[in-house]
Amino acid sequence: MLPNLKQALRASMKSDDFMQTTVVIQDKQLFLSFYKTLVSHEQLHHDLLSFLMIPNEGIDTLDDLKALIPLENITLSSDLTEIRKSVSEGSIFLQLDDGSNDGLIVDISDPMLGHRINNDTENEYSVLGPKVGFVENIDINLSLLRRGLGTEKLIFEEHKIGTLSRTRVVIAYMEDVTNPQHINTARQRLLDLDFDVVFETALLEQLITDNSNSPFPLFLSSERLDRIMYSLINGEVAIICDGSPSVITGPTTIFSFIISPEDYYLPWIMGSFFRLIRYFGVAFSILATSFYVAILTFHYNIIPRDLLGPIIESRSNVPFPPLLEVLFLEITIELLREAGSRLPTKVSQTLGIVGGIILGQAAVAAGLTSNILLIIVSLSALASFTTPIFKISNTIRFLRFPLIVLAYLWGGLGIMMGLILILGHLLRLKSLGSPYIVPLFPFRYNSFSDSIVRSSFTMLYNRFFTTRPLTQQRYTVRKNKDIGDDYNNE
Repeated sequence: MLPNLKQALRASMKSDDFMQTTVVIQDKQLFLSFYKTLVSHEQLHHDLLSFLMIPNEGIDTLDDLKALIPLENITLSSDLTEIRKSVSEGSIFLQLDDGSNDGLIVDISDPMLGHRINNDTENEYSVLGPKVGFVENIDINLSLLRRGLGTEKLIFEEHKIGTLSRTRVVIAYMEDVTNPQHINTARQRLLDLDFDVVFETALLEQLITDNSNSPFPLFLSSERLDRIMYSLINGEVAIICDGSPSVITGPTTIFSFIISPEDYYLPWIMGSFFRLIRYFGVAFSILATSFYVAILTFHYNIIPRDLLGPIIESRSNVPFPPLLEVLFLEITIELLREAGSRLPTKVSQTLGIVGGIILGQAAVAAGLTSNILLIIVSLSALASFTTPIFKISNTIRFLRFPLIVLAYLWGGLGIMMGLILILGHLLRLKSLGSPYIVPLFPFRYNSFSDSIVRSSFTMLYNRFFTTRPLTQQRYTVRKNKDIGDDYNNE
């Protein structure tokens, strides 16, 4: 009976962080089964193994073994479901080689593992929701994921990447949910790498991406625990690198970079509203300055008469064409942003506020730019930071410059040409072999419930078709019945 239970545990716990070892006590074998990323190693060695190694007499049954261990929360069980659940939550399962199918479940989990002061989500802050983020220690990151999901279906597949560094890289996915094609693609790309030192997941992302010549990020990178957990339960593959506080997931779509975890902590109406605000911010940030150049260069006749006077007065002392005027301010904003990101926090805040006000006022007073353009560029810079993922905001700021040049050369036609080129590029992009702009192309009507807007949870019970999950349904929607309904029907 013992080998059957041991083999059943080994068969159900396929993750590489699941350990099974044997300890000899008074000529008897003691089998230990546990997740090394969940248990407290101090309790394992000092409070459990050290007492087991002390010579004792009369250890013939599990009751004798239970009396010997100086720990609480010890349960006798032979239920495989209960054992798997307890081990997945940080307990260790002990079995004596006495022919019995019973064993002891000993809770030696470390509840404080990974929960320390400096693992807050500083770069992806939100008012609502948990503030727990990843750190540079891969064992802590795996423990956070294991504790957050708490199921044996979460699989960790560990590899050594880098000819010199031999960096620990883990592929995480949900068994019976994630499509094996995505897992095999991620595994093959990682194992085919021939690189010397792997420092960070951002480096891995560039090495295994589907198109390294695209300005768009094809993997979603996040330091938030809740965002990565949500990606995993929806059938995506997560890649975790030792030494990196960020985790990348794929396959992803361009809409994933506009979605914030805070959308799900607000009522669905408010979450949809703020998500639409972000989409508007992206469009405004990309097109505002290019429309300014196109209108003043080619299409000034569409300016309303009431607005024409202020524009003429604002640009009366500007000696430059709209192209140089816009490029001057855009590059100034980028210089301020780069300087602020390299300085300490308090100094960067002062630089951003004081430097922006002084430079903007001085540029207008010197006749280098107009007041109206200064307002448009400032709003465009603010709109680019409404996206919750930093990498997509870099892409948005980059796309402005070719559109500005095209607007100066051909006006509105140039802007349309640029947008068509961007759309054609997006149509060709793939993330882990999956289309990048799903559900727009290929068109998937059912996936619109959580892309452009955030629908109610009564409509989000299915996983997205974009990841082609093996199990489509996440949960069952049931209509709640209030106690008061019974009184009303009487």
